[in-house]
Amino acid sequence: MTNHTVSRGAARLRLAAVVAAPLLVLSAACRGGEGVRAHEGEEIASVADQPAPAGSARAGGGSPKPAASGRSAFYDAQLTYVRWMRTKGGVKDFPYPKLSGYLDWPKIDDVVDPKGRGEEYKGGRNAVCFPEMEAAMELAPKRDKQKDYESMLAHAKCMRDNGVSAFTNPTLSGGGVIPGGDPNPGNPVIDPKSPGYERSREACASKLLEGLDGMQ
Repeated sequence: MTNHTVSRGAARLRLAAVVAAPLLVLSAACRGGEGVRAHEGEEIASVADQPAPAGSARAGGGSPKPAASGRSAFYDAQLTYVRWMRTKGGVKDFPYPKLSGYLDWPKIDDVVDPKGRGEEYKGGRNAVCFPEMEAAMELAPKRDKQKDYESMLAHAKCMRDNGVSAFTNPTLSGGGVIPGGDPNPGNPVIDPKSPGYERSREACASKLLEGLDGMQ
């Protein structure tokens, strides 16, 4: 059992708790950082050169407080999170979010350090980026838990139909949705890097609603 697979399992459990919140997303990408270019191609100043916004954890304690709402604000908050992940969190290749603001979890999985402790899933080294992660979560679009459950249920069935027989169903619990997937994430029985799994995931990707990819 590798640290990588343990981290993936821990990430799924962490995400399940987020769904029950019922927020679904944690992070994203960044406009800058020294030597980093924004999603649109422009170059932005490094984090060290950026003053902390009023009300943020960097300017007096506590989590950053979102000043706006909507998809644009959500995306911008995700970009801020990745700026910190790339420069302060120790994950220099942390991937950009989709244009919707949601994370691209397969790409995050690809940059996980197999010798690390899952920093990619937990706000960076020593959770230094957790306030930015939390601020982005607060701006995540509200979701319909029943539709999310039905989507993940269809996805789980598709995964089993395409050869991943151990793939479990999601469950409704505590006002939220607990994703399905590996029946024992602490000691995985499913290899997400196997060719068969990759083919199944590609075949079943359309079953998941926007923002649910990577959840199970």
